[in-house]
Amino acid sequence: MAKRGGLGRGLGALLGETAGEVHDQYQDSAITELPLASIQPNPNQPRKRFDQEELQSLADSIRQNGLLQPIVVRPRSGGYQIVAGERRWQAAGIVGMERVPVVIREVSDDEVLQLALIENLQREDLDPLEEAAAYATLINQHHISQTELANVLCKSRSAISNTLRLLDLPQEVQDFVRDGKLSAGHARAILAVSGEEGRCALARKVVDEGLSVRQTEILGPLFSVKSQNVPAQRTPAPQSYKSAARRLRDSLSAKVSVKTVRGKHKIEIEFGDEQELDRLVERILGGTDERS
Repeated sequence: MAKRGGLGRGLGALLGETAGEVHDQYQDSAITELPLASIQPNPNQPRKRFDQEELQSLADSIRQNGLLQPIVVRPRSGGYQIVAGERRWQAAGIVGMERVPVVIREVSDDEVLQLALIENLQREDLDPLEEAAAYATLINQHHISQTELANVLCKSRSAISNTLRLLDLPQEVQDFVRDGKLSAGHARAILAVSGEEGRCALARKVVDEGLSVRQTEILGPLFSVKSQNVPAQRTPAPQSYKSAARRLRDSLSAKVSVKTVRGKHKIEIEFGDEQELDRLVERILGGTDERS
């Protein structure tokens, strides 16, 4: 059995606190200044997209009031790496600040991810897929269960599980979620559809028609049926088959079909009972005898 890595003191200590309280823990730490160019972002930052309008708004505030809250960094590769505060770092770059206030902390690789996740979750800055990817990273890196993660995040296990399931969506649907065209509720309703084709088709309909989550839930079963029970297209019978069947029907006074089944050509003659069968046999053999 693999040894569980645990979530470390960083996550356990910070979860459940407000975003302000997360940064309050650094108030007693020495604040210094560093060149902005010496600081690099965290490559494992859970948040992959930053709204440019929000960044510009923050930059305008920094330009007017200064950077009031220090960026938390750790020593890394001859420079420093952001632990918390990448939005402020980016906005400071927009303003053109050469030096920024920082708190330097010794933080492990594990705690960097944990603290970055906490900061974004508390600010509600992650889109649903970024949150799902962060959960998956924590579970895989720390060898913990969904239940254990739910306990330290103060969430239900079903909430963790439902969020992780978003990673099962086709890429096209994930793109809709990332672009804000589909909510997490829409995405969960689409997951009820079996098959990638059905999920993509329903997602397109929801986006094109601006459907609600409830409408998406109602439509889900219909798209599952479509994706599972699409009948195989039949090759139309040649005109000569139809002509032959018509002539046989007229000659035998019975229902006749000429068709191809699994690569084999067949003539089918229907009859109602033994008396009808005898009549057909006599008709067929009698016609043969007359011609011989």
